[in-house]
Amino acid sequence: MLDAVHQAPAPLIDPFGRAITYLRISVTDRCDFRCVYCMAEDMSFLPKADLLTLEELERLAGSFITLGTRKIRLTGGEPLVRRNVMQLIERLGAQIGQGLDELTLTTNGSQLVKYAEGLAKAGVKRINVSLDTLDADKFTALTRWGKLGPVLEGIAAAKAAGIAVKINAVALKGVNEDEFDRMIAWCGAEGFDLVFIEVMPMGEIGGEMRLDQYLPLSRVRTDLMDRWTLTETDYRTGGPARYWRVGETGQRLGFITPLTHNFCESCNRVRLTCTGTLYMCLGQEDAADLRAPLRDGRDDAGVQQAVRAAIARKPKGHDFIIDRDHTAPAVPRHMSVTGG
Repeated sequence: MLDAVHQAPAPLIDPFGRAITYLRISVTDRCDFRCVYCMAEDMSFLPKADLLTLEELERLAGSFITLGTRKIRLTGGEPLVRRNVMQLIERLGAQIGQGLDELTLTTNGSQLVKYAEGLAKAGVKRINVSLDTLDADKFTALTRWGKLGPVLEGIAAAKAAGIAVKINAVALKGVNEDEFDRMIAWCGAEGFDLVFIEVMPMGEIGGEMRLDQYLPLSRVRTDLMDRWTLTETDYRTGGPARYWRVGETGQRLGFITPLTHNFCESCNRVRLTCTGTLYMCLGQEDAADLRAPLRDGRDDAGVQQAVRAAIARKPKGHDFIIDRDHTAPAVPRHMSVTGG
């Protein structure tokens, strides 16, 4: 019988019996876009000195893998604008098959022409690309600074590199709801899955703007079923989306509904920011500082103990509300701080 020294550490189990096997790491809060539902146009970003180094991010990721994390997603901001981020991606990619099952990425697509081949070589087999419209003018209006052409070229580069692409589109009332059929057809033709996401009440973007943006996806799905053959599936990627098969295209269509139907009962995720703050829930403010144990000389066992203590505080679910009585953001931090 193996002695305790050689036994694998006990897995991370939260107070509600959920195994925590999925870590999202925001490698930077910076982004080259300023999407209207995500950021204010005049954002103040974190001082670079506050950020964990790539080596520190790798060490924390390693602790989570040791404790049973099977999937890591790198996010931002825009992860590919962080200097030398490919070094981290390559090092984490080397852990695939060594405890880690999958390394993925969420990106706005702006840097994919440059990095798609490198991502594929590092072991990234799937990416999510945030793309809310196929209209060039509307794209620039939504992102404030972005151009659609380079993003579409980047998506094509990822596809050519053998990376499976999933398109994430935030459903925005009066903005892109007239494009949903077009996006389903385009994704079908390209071989991409598509996920619609309800706007999340995170971070101040000005007045009642976000409430005006909110479009319940229960209504969207009912409307789409008048024109598309949607069959519910049990397909899961480890994230919160619930998927349907589109009969006319053969591709999957997902819905992420933090407001109309929360996904908390099966939550297996935590989020690590680029400063080493661990948020146990996207929609709650409670967080744990993992930068301190990294920098105060603790060994790996000490860092892992800090991770366990944080998971022991994971709440049952989020408190997202959006209505005329709740026009302030449910969570004051912007999505770019926590990671998409």
